Amino acid sequence: MSCHETGPAPVRGTVATAPSAGRVLLVGAPNVGKSTLFNALTGARQRTVNAPGTTVELATGTWQSAGTRISPSTTRSRTLVDLPGTYSLLARSADEQVTADAVSALASTPGSGVAVVVLDASALTRSLYLLVQVARTGAPVVVGLTMLDVVVPDSPTGAAPPQVLAGALADILGVPVVPLDCRDRTPRGLGALGEAVDAVTANPRPVRGLPLPSCCAETDVTDLATDLAQAEVTFTWVERVAAEVAGRLAAPTDGPRVVDAPPAPATASLSDRVDGVLLHPWAGIPVFLAVVWLLFELTTAFAAPLVDLIDRIVHGPVAAIVTWALGRVGLDGGWLHGLLVDGLLAGVGTVLTFLPVMAVMFLALGVLEDSGYLARAAFVADRAMRSLGLDGRALLPLVVGFGCNLPALAATRTLPNARHRLLTGLLIPLTSCSARLTVYVLLAGAFFPGSAGTAIFLMYVTSVALVLGGGLVLRRTAFRDVRPEPLVLVLPAYQRPRLRPLALTVRARVGAFVAGAGRIIVATMLVVWVLMAIPVAGQHAVGAVPVADSAYGRVASTITPVFSPAGFGNDHATAALITGFVAKEVVVGSFAQSYAVAEPGDVARAGSLGDRLRESFAASSGGHGAAAAAAFMVFVLAYTPCVATLAEQRRLFGWRPTLSAVGAQLVTAWVLAVLVFQIGSRL
Repeated sequence: MSCHETGPAPVRGTVATAPSAGRVLLVGAPNVGKSTLFNALTGARQRTVNAPGTTVELATGTWQSAGTRISPSTTRSRTLVDLPGTYSLLARSADEQVTADAVSALASTPGSGVAVVVLDASALTRSLYLLVQVARTGAPVVVGLTMLDVVVPDSPTGAAPPQVLAGALADILGVPVVPLDCRDRTPRGLGALGEAVDAVTANPRPVRGLPLPSCCAETDVTDLATDLAQAEVTFTWVERVAAEVAGRLAAPTDGPRVVDAPPAPATASLSDRVDGVLLHPWAGIPVFLAVVWLLFELTTAFAAPLVDLIDRIVHGPVAAIVTWALGRVGLDGGWLHGLLVDGLLAGVGTVLTFLPVMAVMFLALGVLEDSGYLARAAFVADRAMRSLGLDGRALLPLVVGFGCNLPALAATRTLPNARHRLLTGLLIPLTSCSARLTVYVLLAGAFFPGSAGTAIFLMYVTSVALVLGGGLVLRRTAFRDVRPEPLVLVLPAYQRPRLRPLALTVRARVGAFVAGAGRIIVATMLVVWVLMAIPVAGQHAVGAVPVADSAYGRVASTITPVFSPAGFGNDHATAALITGFVAKEVVVGSFAQSYAVAEPGDVARAGSLGDRLRESFAASSGGHGAAAAAAFMVFVLAYTPCVATLAEQRRLFGWRPTLSAVGAQLVTAWVLAVLVFQIGSRL
């Protein structure tokens, strides 16, 4: 979108109807409050998209902040883009390249919009370096000043009121500087930011005294000495601006001054003392493990009751209402009833049952990120992840995957590099989620009653080995460009997370999951129902078909010979694996349904089902049922995760990586299962 200059900037307090900001880019380093500002400005009118040709996510939305003195038509014309956080426009990753390209595109199209550069008031010098790079491209600039509530009181800028600090910076830079506080219940500064954006749109102003002319930003610098000289000039300008700001804010002193007074002895702040524990190689790791344990507890102890409640409501009162409504029009008991209740309603119920888990995980990650702990956890876990070409920030999603793969994929959003996010997202399905545990418990109790605990433990050991082995293979093939680089982290100041920004973030991310992954889940559930409802043998009505006589059963029978080398080439096992594509918990239910026995809840109740399993697995394996059961558990561990996880992978990374991963997982699972059976049957 473009706009035209129509005169001078609007007078404060009047309504601006002429200028239209069009595209507003939010540019800033990680952890400066950029996303919080975006959420405050857009509310619910936002969506997540991938940058063209990449897997880099961009949040876009419509500016709808209350309190902005502009006309409604101008508000609707503003499109906000929350660019990936970066410390520099000299891109070293796909995320940083997207930010650099977006700023360059804005600069190359005059009148198309404004770049709002978000500066951290608690680290002004570091933020000014990014401002210089953005300004040198020629893009119109407005400065937003955040983190004013965490500025150290005795720092050069800490004692000044926000308006005074912003005024001093504006006088020195020559561009609008707006103090912002979006973490309170009532965000402050949004109206002034809107006015500043419109003013710069109507009358763009260059940053005063740039250290290099804007043309130099477009020049190919091949000489290292010249490059270093330009960087030195830039840093000198940044230091001069910071010193001038500090000088303007210095309080006058009427009393006598002590010349060359010795510096006061440095005392460790509370933040330093906390970091001494959290960053310690011995103390920091137990704290990190405790935090991960707490995440597991939140997703199980807190979210699980909500999941059960939603499941009971959907399959209880809601299903009863649908059945009653169909009965009123004489359609109960037919195929339409099955389609609506067992297909559509079951799919919607599956999506709804994941909402508490996703919301709790997003909330927990938001608290860890906003409080400043997530960066500390990445520092502590960095060494453990370097063998996979990742840094410490990737360990948290992988560990969360052992609870549930779906929120683990959501946790990859905390990784700043798109290639790291993709690599981690491909490894997460190899972590043994809690849904697979139900299958392990059933088979281990039936085939290894004396050592069921050991068998289950070995499955988790195998899962860790698969993650490590898969990571090493991917690094040497499709991810050769991923290198273990030194982890450079700017530890953000500790701060108390605020409820309102967290709530907006959780709502936006859960909404994106429902809109993106939810549709795929529901569609898949409908396809499964249709396959199970269509008869291909016998005289059955549509929707009232035994599994063996349905199209679903015919598909299972067709691919059953594929699993004969693994020892479980029988229709019961194949049908259970197919339902496992929908959800791993359904594998146990599929066994129970196909054997027409009650579904077990634990090992103690697995008697009759266990007998049937031992009979069929012994028949398909030539008398080596235990080896076939072990191969089946390995296959369940390694093959494609549930449809919800696939849908989330597709939403985050696209169809091509998702389908490639599905193929690789199926091949890996089959090869491992065959090896386990062939070796185990000979022992």
